[in-house]
Amino acid sequence: MADNIKNMTPKQIVAELDKYIIGQDEAKKYVAIALRNRYRRSLLSEQMREEVTPKNILMMGPTGVGKTEIARRLAKLMDAPFVKVEATKFTEVGYVGRDVDSMIRDLVEASMRLSKQKRMDENIEMADKIAEDIIVKAIIPGEAETHQTGGVQLGNIFGNLGYKSQRQEYEENRQKEYEASQEYSDIKMARDQVREQLRAGKLEDQIIEIEVDDVPKANQLDLNDGMIAIGNIFENMMPKKTKHKKCRVSDARRILREQEAQKMIDMDQVTDEALMNAEQNGIIFIDEIDKIASGNSMRSGADVSREGVQRDILPIVEGSVVNTKYGPVKTDHMLFIGAGAFHVSKPSDLIPELQGRFPINVELKNLDKEDFKKILTVPQNAVIKQQKALLETEGVSIDFTEDAIDEIANLAYLMNEQTENIGARRLHTILEILLEDVSYSLPDPDASDIVIDRQYVLDKLHEKVKEVDVDKYIL
Repeated sequence: MADNIKNMTPKQIVAELDKYIIGQDEAKKYVAIALRNRYRRSLLSEQMREEVTPKNILMMGPTGVGKTEIARRLAKLMDAPFVKVEATKFTEVGYVGRDVDSMIRDLVEASMRLSKQKRMDENIEMADKIAEDIIVKAIIPGEAETHQTGGVQLGNIFGNLGYKSQRQEYEENRQKEYEASQEYSDIKMARDQVREQLRAGKLEDQIIEIEVDDVPKANQLDLNDGMIAIGNIFENMMPKKTKHKKCRVSDARRILREQEAQKMIDMDQVTDEALMNAEQNGIIFIDEIDKIASGNSMRSGADVSREGVQRDILPIVEGSVVNTKYGPVKTDHMLFIGAGAFHVSKPSDLIPELQGRFPINVELKNLDKEDFKKILTVPQNAVIKQQKALLETEGVSIDFTEDAIDEIANLAYLMNEQTENIGARRLHTILEILLEDVSYSLPDPDASDIVIDRQYVLDKLHEKVKEVDVDKYIL
């Protein structure tokens, strides 16, 4: 994978998606072009950049064909804030449910997590060194640490004014005397030995006591989905509380590393970066958008609310300013990807204004037998690869013959045609039935390698999937 996804060409983006998603080339192309256009726009002059808005995409296709998977893989692939929401969770103002502004707040939260993690990763090397020092001192405590607790704040104040207080000079003299003593020399030698053992991984399970920040679970008020921590208001007025915690060295290293990396972060800088990233690079995937479209002209009851939700979503997609707890955020340059099965309703049933904000319509195709065969074996996260890996943890190797894979794909396709079409999810159902007895009997010391062939598939499904009458599928 490229280090910087923002510079990847559309072909490279599609190639990455191909590793996990079978078919749906048209949808992948449009998504890849939309992402590349983000990069192209960043190269324009500031005046022209403001004029270029993203071309939002509307994906249409039955469940289980890859709409959500394309979005989910984008989330992992993209170095940009991403959020997936269901249109059915929103309601018109005045009805019970989430208001549409919450999707922007969720995006800003995702952006904050990204920016914060990025900054913490930059500081992790320094934080590791500090964490190591703290752990060493916790294992071999010394008098030196006890000298530096009192009067430091006052000393710092005088130090900033250009001269030292008597207390500060006294502490420094005591520290120098201590460092010249034999006790300090012994402790230093012991700590050096501990440090070597620590780096060799010999002390990971030793229990130590460390001092950590006492972060309360936060008294919070939920105000329009924007969480306001009451403690934050007084945070800068009061010194931070700490508490002693006993834990293993391996856990202490993780806790202290995060704590120290966090202390090095400039949160104002993180917030500014996160807001800009959300505004310029944010992607919002609105699933089940067909459920808020009215399928007929007679509108009453719930349909009124559905159209209301569309009208509430419209200003967000068109471009507006949403207030979040980190500050106002503009939605003009966010990319919106809508998705829905559109079985009952059609894209034309959406209000015209909303249709206009999704200029690119992509229809995802139904999966056929060949697609199912590829889904079973080709992707990096193929269903059969997952099942093999799970059973290998119990010491059992399982192998599917070519005709078994062919039969599974055939049955999945026929079941989808004859009953509800649930796309690739049908494969999970079939494989769970096939391996039910095997999984149940493990771990078994006598279990040997298992081979699944076509006859095994037919026998199992004939027995288990009675409601779809497998007999009529076997010619």
